[in-house]
Formats: sequence, structure tokens, C-alpha cells
Amino acid sequence: MKRNYKVLVLVLLLAFASCSFTTKTFEDPDNDKLLIQVITYVLQRGHFDPKEINDEFSAEVYADYLDQLDPLKRYFYKSDIEEFSEYEFLLDDQLKEYDISFFNLTFDRLAERIEESKSIYKEVLESPFDYSVDEEFNSDYESIGYVKNKKQMKDRWRQQLKFSNLVNYDELMIEQETGGVKKVVKVEDEDGEIEVKESEDLTAENETKFVKKTPTQIEEEARAETLKSIDLYYNDYIDELIRSDWFTIYINAIVTKFDPHTNYYAPEEQENFREQISGKLEGIGARLSKRMDNVKIMELISGGPAWRGNELEVGDIILKVRQEKEVEPVNIVGMRLDNAIKLIKGPKGTTVVLTVKKVDGTIKDINITRDVIEIEETYAKTSIVVKDGKRFGVINLPKFYVDFEDYKSRNAASDIKKEIERLKEEGMEGLVLDLRNNGGGSLPVVVDIAGMFIKDGPVVQVRATGEPKEVLEDKDKSIVWDGPLVIMVNELSASASEILAAAMQDYKRAIVIGSKQTYGKGTVQNFMDLNNMVRNNKNGDLGALKLTTQKFYRINGGSTQLEGVKSDVVVVDRYSFIDIGEKDQKNPLPWDKIEAVDYDIWDGNVDYTETIQKSTLRMDNNEQLRLIGENAKWIKTRMDENIHSLNYTTYKAQLELNEEEAKRFEKISKYQTNLTFESLPYEQEMFVTDTILKEKRDRWHKSLSQDVYVEEAINVLEDLNTTYSIKKVASTVKD
Repeated sequence: MKRNYKVLVLVLLLAFASCSFTTKTFEDPDNDKLLIQVITYVLQRGHFDPKEINDEFSAEVYADYLDQLDPLKRYFYKSDIEEFSEYEFLLDDQLKEYDISFFNLTFDRLAERIEESKSIYKEVLESPFDYSVDEEFNSDYESIGYVKNKKQMKDRWRQQLKFSNLVNYDELMIEQETGGVKKVVKVEDEDGEIEVKESEDLTAENETKFVKKTPTQIEEEARAETLKSIDLYYNDYIDELIRSDWFTIYINAIVTKFDPHTNYYAPEEQENFREQISGKLEGIGARLSKRMDNVKIMELISGGPAWRGNELEVGDIILKVRQEKEVEPVNIVGMRLDNAIKLIKGPKGTTVVLTVKKVDGTIKDINITRDVIEIEETYAKTSIVVKDGKRFGVINLPKFYVDFEDYKSRNAASDIKKEIERLKEEGMEGLVLDLRNNGGGSLPVVVDIAGMFIKDGPVVQVRATGEPKEVLEDKDKSIVWDGPLVIMVNELSASASEILAAAMQDYKRAIVIGSKQTYGKGTVQNFMDLNNMVRNNKNGDLGALKLTTQKFYRINGGSTQLEGVKSDVVVVDRYSFIDIGEKDQKNPLPWDKIEAVDYDIWDGNVDYTETIQKSTLRMDNNEQLRLIGENAKWIKTRMDENIHSLNYTTYKAQLELNEEEAKRFEKISKYQTNLTFESLPYEQEMFVTDTILKEKRDRWHKSLSQDVYVEEAINVLEDLNTTYSIKKVASTVKD
């Protein structure tokens, strides 16, 4: 499909908004109230299935919001909840009046309780934990109530921290049990403190005799580690959150009542979303994190300006940031991470000067010219697969990426086409398209990709409320790949992944291998800039709303909503017994169906029925898959456990039992196929200068060589090739 359908819909929707929505005057001087006003207005008039905002709606928002504010029930008291409960059936009225008094109340109270919690956890961790006592900890937070007083609150924190501390305590106890000599080295950490760490260097000067400690000393050391961890959690996460972050949580408690995929994005989140879907950003090309008050380099993105400059390294701490046209730098120590990132990022071609504390402790100014960085993990990656002298191709597509502002720039469809052409040059005899864990992306892109495997015809049907359905078609008669095709999916393959898998399945163009069903997301969202809803907005950036406006349907008329796509060859995987699909989310839209459209099944001289039967038989008798299935059930059982002993002897016995049971599954990670994987020639040339990319590809190839699902996909391609050859000969003889 040559026209950008999704962008067209977005433009039309925004045009409608600017003409129609803004006939209503939004003049409230309070930005939060204005945001409520705009969002509720858009939801009622733009959502595919608008909800009635009534008492039932109010109660659901109330419950979800409080659960998100305090999921572990270690901040609010029962008296707080009793006070809040007066609003349980009033939030619908408040929304209609753009009243945010409930949010103000809960935010102020939460801020107060968080401050109180800091003294509580520190007080708890001042006293030793007695692990000889027989007591249990319940991690099913939904089933436990709120505490009544500070004594109960302290005890709740004590149990949670005691349970968390068990891990540290057990690790130190194991060290004592092993005893003997431990190879360690003293190093200076980022704060200038000396700490002892395990060392790869086994020279005599780094060898330190392991000090035997008493149980009391071990318990004290474990508590110190737990205190350090929770201090970091508060400093690097909780204390970073400001009022607008909590208000975003409140807004999303409201909008997700319409469906799980309608979400509000605050201004900074809006930009992050666009970067994720396009795979591009403008900046220096480094991933940052905040550790205590410091902004630290965690990773350099391969090919980015920081990586090319070769002056920054992982572990460096950024102290100050200066723009090229400014005289004085800005000190970012202690600054909120989002604000620091805003200073460091910037348009392509501009220069930023970073004052950096290097890993060796020296201070240095580093000039970096910003550029457009392509996030390699977002994009399709390809490997040649060699088996018994035959060459196949595997393309892994993490998402259906696109730049919504420029559809003709790099996107998943253009990349897939290039990779297929390159694989054909290498003598590819069959193609595996790996859509496992692919959560979706652009609708036009998936239609374009589907068109690469068929001559022409419908790919997906789209319907909006009260509007006639629209059939999105491939009108380009050219075919990029007409050979054997396998599509791999799992429970996390969603949306656009399901459209492609469903279309290829309906055309009998490909065999779908994977989970019993895919995720089950059959809805279409549009990203709406809320600032376009208001004329002359002087209240600041309102952010954006990702709004469900349509549902899509297979060309056979069925919806993928809730039901997903059912694989032709069903294989068990680690997600098989976990509730992670659309049907397991809150407020999903229902399944339905519409009329099918006319389409011609692919005539590729392939016996799909026989091939599927052979594959199913192999999978049923595959020892590796049987083991994976047993492991998945065992993991689910462990996940469902919510009563945990705080007696160390009991805890240790259960831990050892689990470890013994886990040994049964060690063979899973040791599995090895007889397949060989290699990168395409153009990538191999890049490896000469890009060692990071080479390391990533080497790790990926190693993973593929142990992947039983990829192994079976190649087996299926071989079978398809065989039936193709037989049918082709028979057809030729008959003619």
C-alpha cells in the first residue's frame, strides 16, 4: 500500500479536532483542570467505544488509582482510605466539573506518608532481624488490608524488609560456608569510598584472605546492603517524581478505563514514545542513569557521536553541561534525570560541552557534536542460516517502526525489502520472519511488508465506530519473495504482528509457528497532540493522548481482538502458562467479526497440510520442548506462591529444594542445534570498525544456535522446499 493510511487518519482526526473541538472554549487557568477538560472531551468524542462516566466508572478509577499509588500498602493507613472513600462514587462528577480536589488530597497525603516512610525503614533497619523465629510473609498485596496505626505500619515494613534482606543474608552465609581464600581487590567507588570486590586478577597482591564472620556480623552486613539498596531506590526513583508525574498516574487511571491501550503521555514521555517507534533520536548517543546525585554513563550507542568521539566511557559521571553558545555551564549534580537529559540532548549539528568525572577520577571537558542516532536494537536484523550446505534467511523484526513525520525515511518495510534482496543474493532457499515479542507499530508498514509476499490483494480491514469499514490493500503487483516462508510468533506478538501473521495465514502464504495464540490486540491507536485541541494555550505543554479509534479485522472477517492468531504449529514456550494476553488485561474491547472480503489463496505449489503435520509430529516428540513445557509450569507454580517463610532454616530448605528441582531444566540452556549462523557481507564489513555491533551479532547468533524454535522453522522451510519441488514437477508433467 503506497499511501500512508495511519498518518492520513491522524491528520484528518487532528483537522477535525482543530475545527470542531476548539469551538468549545477551554479557558481554565489551572493547567491540570484544563488537561482533565480536554482529555474527557476527546475521549467522549474520539474513542472507538466511549464509556459512560458514571458511579461505576468512578469506583473503578478510584480503586485502580489507589492501587497504583500504593501497591505494597506501605504508605497509606486505613484512616487515609476511609477519608478517600468519600470520593469513590464522586469522581465522575468531579471529572465533569474539572475538579481535581481528590487528586490534590491523595497527592498531598502520599507526599506526607512517603516522608514518614523514610524514617520508618531506617528505624527498622537499625535493629537486627531474628531469622530463627517462625513467621511468614504474605506477598499477595491485594488480599491484605491497610494498617491501622504506626505500630502496624512499622511491622509491615519490618516484614517486607526482612524478606528482602533474606537474599543478602543467604549470599553472605554461603560465603561463610565455602570459606577458604577469596580472590578480591580493594577499589575506590564513584563516591571515593573503598570497597572490596571480587577480582578477575588472581595475582598475589590482589589476594586477600577471606575473613570469617560471626552470624551477628553477617546479619549486620546484610542489613547494611539492604539499607543501601532502599536508599538508592528512594533517591534515584521516588524522590525524582514530581507532582506532574503523580498527576499522570491519575490521568492514566481515568483513560485506561476506556481500554488498556488508551494512554496519556506527559510532554517528556511524548518525545520518548516517538523515539521508540521511529528508532531515532537526536543527541550524543549515550544511555544515562542517575545514581544517588550523579548522572552516569551506562551505555554508548554504537555509531553515535559519543561512541565515535571515543572520549566518553561507561562509568563516567557528567558533572556539568554547557551549550556551545553559552558561557557558563549548568551544574547537573542532584538534578532530576529528565531535566539533565533535556540539557544534554539537542538538534543535529549543535555542540554540547560536558564536564565529566572520568572513571579514573580525573575531570575533563568533552565537546560532542550532536547527531541523529539510530537505535540499532529497534531495527530489523538478519542472519544467514546454513544447514547441510543449504542457505536460509532469518530476519528478526522487533517492531514495525516508522517515522510518522517522514514515512519515506527509514522504516521497517524498506529495511525488510533490502534485507530480503541481500539474502536472495546469498542464495537463500527459504525465509523465517521472527515476530516473537514484537508488540506492533505502524499499520501502513505492515501492509507494505505483507505486499512483499503476495502479488496483490487485501491485507487487513479497519473499522471505526459509525463508519463503513475500509479495506487496506497491497496494490503493488511485484513480489519481493515468492519462496517458502515461515512466521514465528509468541504470546507477546501483538497488533501489527498479528495483522501480518493473520494475512499470511489466510492467504496460505506462510506457516505460522509459535504459541497457542498471539497477544490478541485487535485495535488501532492514534497519537494526538493535545495542544492542538486548544487555541492560544498559555498554560504550558499538555502532552499527548494515544487514543483507540478503530478495530482491525482479518480479511476472513474475524477479529484478532482477545483471540489473537492461532499458530499452524503450536509449540510450548516459557510464557505458555502465564496470563499476559489482551484477555488478561483490564477493560479490553470485546471480540467480534465482520464480513470477509474476496481474496485468492496463494498458489505456490506447496503442500501446507503435509508440512504442518510433519512439523506437529516433530514438535510432539521433541525432548527439548517437553522440558521447556515442564519448566514453564514449574515457573508458574513458583510465581503463584505468595506465602514465604521468614525463618532462615525453612527458607533455606525451600531454596535448596527449588535449586534441586531446577537442575532438571539445566539442559534447556545447553541445547545446541546443527545450524550455522553468519551475518550478511555488508555487516561483516562494518565489523572492522564497529566492534560493539560485532559483539551484539555474535551474542545473537549464539542465541539462535540454541533456539529450538528457529531449528524447527528451518526444518519446515526444508519440507516446504521439498513439496514445492514435487508439486512443481508434477505440474510441469501434467502440462
